Amino acid sequence: MLTREEDIDAHALRRRGWTISAIARHLDRDRKTVRAYLSGDRTPGVRASSAPDWFAPFAIYLTARLAEDPHVWATTLFDEITELGFDRSYPTFTRLIRTRALRPACEPCHPAKGRPMAVIDHPAGDETQWDWVELPDPPAPWRQLGWGKSAYLLVGALSHSSRWRGVLAPSMEQPHLIDALDRVTRALGGVSRDWRFDRMATVINPETGRVQASFAAVAKHYGVRVVACPPRRGNRKGVVEKANHVAAQRFWRTLADDATVEQAQRLLDTWCATRGDVRLRATADGKMTVATVAAAEPLRAVPASPFPATLSVERGVSAQALVSYRGNFYSVPPELAGADVTVSVRLGALHLDIATTGGHIPGRSPIPVVVARHAIAPDGAGVMVRDHGHVLALEQAAMAAATSATPHRRKQRIPPGPAARAAAEALRHPVTCTVTALETGLVPSLDGSAAVADTDTKEVVIDLARYAAAAQGRNTLT
Repeated sequence: MLTREEDIDAHALRRRGWTISAIARHLDRDRKTVRAYLSGDRTPGVRASSAPDWFAPFAIYLTARLAEDPHVWATTLFDEITELGFDRSYPTFTRLIRTRALRPACEPCHPAKGRPMAVIDHPAGDETQWDWVELPDPPAPWRQLGWGKSAYLLVGALSHSSRWRGVLAPSMEQPHLIDALDRVTRALGGVSRDWRFDRMATVINPETGRVQASFAAVAKHYGVRVVACPPRRGNRKGVVEKANHVAAQRFWRTLADDATVEQAQRLLDTWCATRGDVRLRATADGKMTVATVAAAEPLRAVPASPFPATLSVERGVSAQALVSYRGNFYSVPPELAGADVTVSVRLGALHLDIATTGGHIPGRSPIPVVVARHAIAPDGAGVMVRDHGHVLALEQAAMAAATSATPHRRKQRIPPGPAARAAAEALRHPVTCTVTALETGLVPSLDGSAAVADTDTKEVVIDLARYAAAAQGRNTLT
């Protein structure tokens, strides 16, 4: 069985023109095995042992002991575990500790400062180093687009010439990583043989140190070998680390508060071309600029299309039923104004899809539904891409909501109307009450339980003035 790293190496060597026999000799594997992996008949890393893991109970004990004391001798642990039922030899015991990486690294005992550093040779076209840079406090317009409290910059640097480029992204998720990898690779001018990453979880499994299964297809697409930096060895990728420092201090620190994402990306690209590429490098033929050294690197051509990952971002719909994406505006149906939508783009495609996030349109299913598909405009072009049906629907909705009535002025004279005057008259003369039974057609029943209809009832007038006249002679005491 080939490991995931060996599978990536086999595909990279095959793309360079190696024969299957040469790849098999290079990997020390059988030719039939290599051919099966290259043809896609077998998948790396899927075979699992059918036998139970007999060492698992001992591994739990050893993990706890080594967490308490990382420097305890293996012989001491062997004495303890033998009393617990371990019946294998001491070399088998130490091999299991190494292969399962049970002994943790003790950082206080091995600080990075003061370590001797070796001079690492970087042949031309051999390696590209990658790293994320977290950039805090982005400009206010970025937060309205859902960028959060930090922006992220993926930096790629050629180890030999130290030429570097960067791409801004709202997060470090794998779709954004793949998009930035493709854009940086094209900006650098080609693909190197190896891609070196630190222990970023979207590429390397932090626990095992192996390539993630979801990223293996990306490495095959570009025909590169993925190399992981040793843990706690930041000096191993010093070229990209220095580029990170320069990007944070000379680009991000001076970025204007009103700069858009597209403007910031153009400023970074311009700085790299006019400032970063003119730096002088000492070579065997004398001092040369970074651009000159990078132009001589034997880089392979970038694939015609990016890896087909799907990029999805959340956006809000404006009152004009427009959605902003990478410096352009795309229309949606007018009933989505003020709602949140999801913009999805498959890398390499010529169109984008806009879908509801569920429950925003009254009377429709809460399941997300694609409501618009538009051709993608160039980033930062500032164009408005609108569907003809959306334009007509928006105009009809705007005309229906519009009114021709004159708005009221603050000091306008508006006297009480007929209804208000009738109500005021009833309040001024409350002693007279006229009840017209013919209007209701109902009279009380004898037992008072319900009202019954009486069609022979005449109009009844109750005048309280008669009661007042009768009571005038009774105001004195007798």
